[in-house]
Amino acid sequence: MRNVFIIAEAGVNHNGDINLAKQLIDIAAEAKADAVKFQTFIAEKGISKFAEKAAYQKESTGANESQLDMVKKLELSFDQFVELKRYADTKGIMFLSTPFDFPSIAFLKELGISYGKIPSGEVVNMPYLIEMAQNFEHLIMSTGMTDMSEIKEALNVLLQHGAKKENVVVLHCNTEYPTPFEDANLLAMQTIAKECDVQIGYSDHTPGIEAPVAAVALGARIIEKHYTIDKNMEGPDHAASLSPQELKAMVSAIRNIEKALGSGNKVPSNSESKNKIIARKSIVAAADIKAGEVFTKDNITVKRPGNGINPMQWFKVLGQKAQRDFQTDELIEL
Repeated sequence: MRNVFIIAEAGVNHNGDINLAKQLIDIAAEAKADAVKFQTFIAEKGISKFAEKAAYQKESTGANESQLDMVKKLELSFDQFVELKRYADTKGIMFLSTPFDFPSIAFLKELGISYGKIPSGEVVNMPYLIEMAQNFEHLIMSTGMTDMSEIKEALNVLLQHGAKKENVVVLHCNTEYPTPFEDANLLAMQTIAKECDVQIGYSDHTPGIEAPVAAVALGARIIEKHYTIDKNMEGPDHAASLSPQELKAMVSAIRNIEKALGSGNKVPSNSESKNKIIARKSIVAAADIKAGEVFTKDNITVKRPGNGINPMQWFKVLGQKAQRDFQTDELIEL
């Protein structure tokens, strides 16, 4: 895993079409994301016929059909996911998928997926958390709609049922599509790290790429972001997703920030070391000085370049006698 692991969240933006799903894999690979992630589910296993859509889903898909009817249109078969996994392998990008029910968990484990993604809505689902802990070596848990007590309780369930804390990454998240910037609350990510002693990341639903890039600067080890082929496509998540061009820009920006964060050691970099002599100053003659004259604040000064006596030695030089003649602006020597 790189320093920052970038998950391109295809989710259900394939609209139930495997060919669109393959196009999404192509886009993620071309953007140089580390992984492409889908959602694996059997709609009837996790959604009752009485479940209403979220407000953002009603806005993007209409209010007449139920949540179950909407989600059923977005369902891919297990056989199709096998095909998508093979296709992702040929593109050199890691294949991930969020399971939403027990059969999907078993299927993804059998498919060889070692990273289990826990979506925000399942953080308070104890049977689900136990099943995830028992089936995946690595766990990534989104925490939209939660408070700290719920996060801690979920972590305890995972750890009590086989998960290792060093293999768990908790993603701060806001479950609104799109998330208003004032609700992103990126600093909560650091609170999670401090209070839970876990690796942290960020699953973003704000418009654009600013928030995930900022999250990297704040210590996110994983970034997850929805993207789509076309924001104008029909479906619940397209409008709040990145375009292919924006996904590329996000990956590029994160890699640049990743480099810019550095080691944390405050030492001159290789690129700037050559500028020391140019930008720093030395003690020089402020006027012509004869051998034997005493250096005073009136006949010496500080000017560029910086290849002479360091001005921090000012008081060491003052009061000493010139060992030879110096011309104005000449570097002082002792």
